[in-house]
Amino acid sequence: MHDDEWDDDDWPDDDESAEVVPCPSCGGDVYEDAEQCPHCGQYVTHDRPPLEGKPVWFLLLGLAGIIAVIVLLAGLGPLLF
Repeated sequence: MHDDEWDDDDWPDDDESAEVVPCPSCGGDVYEDAEQCPHCGQYVTHDRPPLEGKPVWFLLLGLAGIIAVIVLLAGLGPLLF
């Protein structure tokens, strides 16, 4: 389907939950998931910590895995397992 063949029903709905953030270069409104600013054309990088938004169980599981690897590599595995 070509762009000019789209009906009004085919276009994505305006989602009120879509977050809009200011472009770091020009200050224009940019959707949070956008890779490039539609106003100035600069690529947008979102500086977020890598663990932001991860659930607590994910972090605890990762920590438990790291501790298990350290214990096994230290030779303490037979004593604990």
